[in-house]
Amino acid sequence: MPKYSSFQLDNGLKVMVLPDAGNPMAVVNIMYDVGSRDESPSQTGFAHLFEHLMFGGSVNIPSYDEPLQMVGGENNAFTNPDITNYYIQLPADNLETAFWLESDRMLSLAFGQKSLDVQKGVVVEEFKQRYLNQPYGDAMHHLRELAYQYHPYQWPTIGKELSHIEDAELQDVKDFFFRFYRPSNAVLVVAGNVHDEEVRRLAEKWFGPIEAGNPTFRNLPHEPVQSEARRKEVEAAVPMSAIYKAYPMAARMTDEFYSANLLTDILGHGKSSRLVNTLVKEERIFHSLNAYVTGSTDPGLVIIDGKVNKEFSLEQAESRLLEEILRLQQSGFDADEVQKVKNQSETALAGADVELLNKAINLAYFTLLGEPDGFEEEMKKVEKVTKEEIEDTFRRLILPERSNTLLYKAIPQDDDEAED
Repeated sequence: MPKYSSFQLDNGLKVMVLPDAGNPMAVVNIMYDVGSRDESPSQTGFAHLFEHLMFGGSVNIPSYDEPLQMVGGENNAFTNPDITNYYIQLPADNLETAFWLESDRMLSLAFGQKSLDVQKGVVVEEFKQRYLNQPYGDAMHHLRELAYQYHPYQWPTIGKELSHIEDAELQDVKDFFFRFYRPSNAVLVVAGNVHDEEVRRLAEKWFGPIEAGNPTFRNLPHEPVQSEARRKEVEAAVPMSAIYKAYPMAARMTDEFYSANLLTDILGHGKSSRLVNTLVKEERIFHSLNAYVTGSTDPGLVIIDGKVNKEFSLEQAESRLLEEILRLQQSGFDADEVQKVKNQSETALAGADVELLNKAINLAYFTLLGEPDGFEEEMKKVEKVTKEEIEDTFRRLILPERSNTLLYKAIPQDDDEAED
C-alpha cells in the first residue's frame, strides 16, 4: 500500500489521503464505527437498516444517486457486526461531488416516514429471502445464539427478529443516527489521483461545520470461558443435512487470530485441505466441507461446517468428523503444508492491495482499530506464525467442551418436491 498522509478536523473526523497519481479515478470511503454489536437486544438490525436509509435522501439532497450518476460515479455500502462502510468511486476531476453528497448524509438524513417505511419494507423482504426462505439461511442465526450467550454477536447483522425492523419508529431511527453517524465516530479515506492540499480544503469546507457528536465508548458484555458443549438440532426442507460447529477464539488483532486463520486454511479451505481431502474426496461422507474464522473485532469463532451426503446419518458424519479432528491434533501438520497456506494467505493479501477501493477500505478499517499501518503488517504477522503455534492453537481451541454444534436435519421429501 502506498504511503498515506492524515489529519483530523476539529470535530474529530479522521481523514486519510492515499494518493495514486497514475489512476484517473478517486475513491471517497467513509467508515463508521458502528455495527450490529452496537444495537440494543430489543432493537436489532438497525445498523443494516441504515445501510439502506443512507440512500433515501439527506437533509439538503433529496436524491443521492442522480447527481452522482451525472458525474460518472457509482456507490455502494456494506454492514457487518463491527463497522458500516459507504464508498463512492468517480473520476478524480469530480471529487467535490462526492464530498458534497457524503457530508450532507453525515449532517443529517431527511428522516421522512415514507422513506423509513420503504426501506423497512426492503430490509424485511431481504430478511425473508436471504434468511427465512433460503436453504440453510438461518443456520448462522442458530449458531450465533449457541456460541454467544451475552455478547451482541449473538444476533446477525440483518437482525434477530423481523419484528425489530417492522416495529422501528422514526424517533428510534433518529436517535440511532445522531448517536453513531457523527464525525468523531468515522474515518474518511480519499484515494486515487488526489492531493493532500485539495483533500484538506474539501474536508474543511464540507465536513468541518458538522457537529462532532460523542465518540463511541463501548462497554459490551464479555463471554465467559466456555466449559461445556452446547448443541441444538433443527429440521428444515433442505437438500441434505448439515453440521455446523463453532469454537470460541480470540479477537481480530491478537496473535491467535493469525494462527487460527491458517489452521482453518489447512483444515477446510480448498480441495487439498485435510478435512476436505479425507471426508469429502476419499470417504465421501460429506458433500462439501469448509473451515474458517469469523474475523470479528471482538473475540470471534472458528467454524467448521459441512453438508452430509444422504447415505450417511448426521450422527455418523459428526462422529467421523470429530475422530478425524482428534487424529490430526495428535499427528500434527507437515512443514510444507504450513508454508503452503502461508503462501496462499500472503498472495491473497497482496491481491487485496491492488484495487484502489480495497486499499481505501483496508486503511479505514485499520485506522478504526487504532493501527493505520495494520494492513501493511499483515504479511509479516502471517509469515511469523510457526507450525508449532498453529498446532498449539488447534489443540487449545478445538475441544469438545468448547464446541457449539448445530445439527441441521433435512426433512424427508418426495422426489418431485426435492427436484422443485
